[in-house]
Amino acid sequence: MAGSSHDVDSDKYDPSSMPFVAPCNKLDKMAPWRWLRMGWSDICIAPKQSLLYGFIMMLISYTVAYFAYKIGSFIMMVALLAGFMFIGPVLAFGLYSISRQIQDGRKPVLGYCLSEGKRHLGNEMVFAAILLVVFLIWARAASTIHIFFPAQANPDLGDLAIFLGVGSAVGAIFSAVIFCASAFSLPMLVDRKVDVVTAVVTSINATFRNKGIMLIWGSIIVTCVFVGFFTATLIILLPLIGHATWHAYQETINAEAWLKYKHSDKHRVAPSQPIDVTQQKPKMPHYNPLK
Repeated sequence: MAGSSHDVDSDKYDPSSMPFVAPCNKLDKMAPWRWLRMGWSDICIAPKQSLLYGFIMMLISYTVAYFAYKIGSFIMMVALLAGFMFIGPVLAFGLYSISRQIQDGRKPVLGYCLSEGKRHLGNEMVFAAILLVVFLIWARAASTIHIFFPAQANPDLGDLAIFLGVGSAVGAIFSAVIFCASAFSLPMLVDRKVDVVTAVVTSINATFRNKGIMLIWGSIIVTCVFVGFFTATLIILLPLIGHATWHAYQETINAEAWLKYKHSDKHRVAPSQPIDVTQQKPKMPHYNPLK
């Protein structure tokens, strides 16, 4: 399993000998719902830390929407919110750290999330830069698509069909690219000493190996974001997605070959009760892309 308790011997660890991509497990159709259940379990174990993260991310999303609507237009607001969905995975680093602490039997500490964020700052910036480039291209494409918007003052649904169809198709392409690249790469960067390229390629490989399941998972994420935005429940749904994504990585990617990051004793806090997560992940066959 990806999040295996087997640790690589640091004395024998040679980064140059690592494979280009990590093997992935074949997922069953219940996997996304299992991830959500385990994500909800993490929220129940660490409600304060999770909901604080959810509140901050919700505040950012509403702030972006407010300024976009005031300065630009409704179309610009939708475009920027879609861009927020692109950048969201990077903002979820802290949620992955919380889930990792819970999995390792620790009481989650926000201070450790911050120190871990500093440790991964280089990888975060590289990945954020990649997402930013994709978002800028997407924003340019969205601006170009605006030429399909009907010229009449009160267009009906038929007049809007071409505009909505082209816009949805282009948005789906960019969203699929970002989803494939970030579905498992960011949790892997938190968990293992791996470079961004290997993590991204691993994520893309695992997504394509489990296309049907990942399509369901992507649909669940999009639904949660839009429902949460219009019902003010992002404070709960965003942490739920973040924690569930960690468990998705754990169940899907076999990263045993890479050195696992050790917890800092500076932020070590013994949990009041041991947290057993060994029974949460079923064993499944995995694909080895190197064979």
